[in-house]
Formats: sequence, C-alpha cells, structure tokens
Amino acid sequence: MAGTPVSAHDCVARAAGAEEAARERRGTGYTVIELKGAGYSYGGDGILGGVNLRLDGGSFHFLTGPSGAGKTTLLKLCYGELKPSQGQVDLFGHDSRTIDRDGLARVRQRIGVVHQDCRFLDHLPMAENLSLPLTASGRESAADADSLRQLLAWVGLSHRAHALPPELSGGERQRAALARAIIMDPEVIIADEPTGNIDWEMSQRLLTLLAELNRLGKTILVATHDLALIRAAKSQVAARVLRLAGGQLQLAGSDL
Repeated sequence: MAGTPVSAHDCVARAAGAEEAARERRGTGYTVIELKGAGYSYGGDGILGGVNLRLDGGSFHFLTGPSGAGKTTLLKLCYGELKPSQGQVDLFGHDSRTIDRDGLARVRQRIGVVHQDCRFLDHLPMAENLSLPLTASGRESAADADSLRQLLAWVGLSHRAHALPPELSGGERQRAALARAIIMDPEVIIADEPTGNIDWEMSQRLLTLLAELNRLGKTILVATHDLALIRAAKSQVAARVLRLAGGQLQLAGSDL
C-alpha cells in the first residue's frame, strides 16, 4: 500500500497537536456525539426507539445488525442528516433539533461520512472530486493542494488522480470515498458498509486506514455486516461492537 504513517499524519491530522491539547483540556472521555432515548419513524412506522449511545473522542465502534434493522438511519442521526422523532441527539454538545442550516454545515465539517454507494461526479477527475469539499468551503490554497496530493498517496491512489470515477475499481472507489470524507480533517469519521462491495484484501486495506485515523485521535463509527472484518480489527484497534435489532441498540460484547 502506498503511503506511510508519516504521510497520513501530515495530510490527515494537520491539526493533531492542537486536537491533542484540546483533548487534554477536556479529558480523554469527552463526548462528540450522544443519543439520548433517540428514535426515528418513517411514515408512522418506528425504525428506532429509545436508543442510547455515547461516542467519546478517539473511540472506535462497529455497528452490526440484520438488513433493515436501521443502521443507516442511526448513522444519519449521528451526522445530522435526520433529526430524531423522539428523544435527543447531541452533536458536539448541541441538540440536533435546534441546529440551523448554517450550524449544521459547520457540524458536518467536523464529521466525515463514507456513504455506502460512493457517488462521485463522473465527468470530473478523482483529484477534483476529492477537492470538492475544499472548494465548497472556499479553501483552495497551495497548502491544501499539497495535502490533497499527500492524501491520495496515503490511500494509494496517486496514480489515479486524473482518472474518472467509472475507471476505478470497487476498492479504489471506497478508498477515494474515505479520502474525500477526511479531506477537511474532521474529528469523527462515519462509514456505512464501507467494505460491502469489495474483496477481503481491499477490506483489510480499508480497515488499516481507519485504524491509522483512530490512532491519530479520530472517532470512528463503522456500520458493517462483515463479522470477519470486526474480528480482524482486534489486532489493530480497541473497538467496541454494537448490535442493532428490533429498533434497539445493545453492546454485542466486550472490547475486541
């Protein structure tokens, strides 16, 4: 795999020193996202009910459960795409129900999301696709351009910078999706079934990248059906496994 922990640190955690100092001031258990009796209904049908979850800074969680259990819905609550129909969701200490559009945009800069379907603009080269969050936020400095180059190297896609999205393999698309999610140096990374459409080798590579981010202090939440991936994570991260079933969230077991 291209890239090293040094380049990962350079391009992903440019503000790592500041974040570490902030964590020390807050303490190691500061909360970034918290669900308090949260629930959500689609058209009157309850998908989630009474969910309690606290994600502390620097933690790593896997979310499992059968198809249709509401994993994607729970993730959307965690990054503000949905607001709870019952209970409360706090994002960095703010009730998501009271956050206005501008406030939500600021929150979303602190949360990187890897979507299950990995959508890109097919007419733009990958480097331009990945830099779209920088463009939208008005950040297109030389330093950011250098960070983009390093980020592409870190995920092993330097040679694909000028390729169009349809030319990428499934594994390359997933790594590109991760790179796009972290281009703004977020504190939290949320991934929805990131290994669902790639082979085992590519799944392992993606897990290694997520583990590196966690070691840099990032909070990671990954929804997955892949129990083999969770078991493989044991040697890389101190993760906890959550299981969602029947609209309820439970701890699946002790630390991996």
